[in-house]
Amino acid sequence: MSLELPSPIADYVAANARLDLEGMITPFAADAVLLDNGKRFVGHREIRNLFKELVVDLKAIFTPDAVRHEKVQVVVEGPAHGDFPGSPVRFTYRFDLDGDAIKAVEITA
Repeated sequence: MSLELPSPIADYVAANARLDLEGMITPFAADAVLLDNGKRFVGHREIRNLFKELVVDLKAIFTPDAVRHEKVQVVVEGPAHGDFPGSPVRFTYRFDLDGDAIKAVEITA
């Protein structure tokens, strides 16, 4: 199934499928905020470190299978599979966009 994702989200998902760390960071605003499991990461450096450790190193690839709009957020859901306990795990990403950039995202399992 092909989903119609806003371009910054589509760019992030495509880079994640390639485990391309820099490509995953590019769609994020310089001051973006990422919330993951109750932890807050701000800016490219912190988000890059998180993605290196928990995405690239674990070969965690997110495959969205649903998208919807809730007020100003774009909510994307799907499984992630990789070299981590419990794989695959279903995740929900709640994106806030600012033009062509991801301003914030909250990730929950």
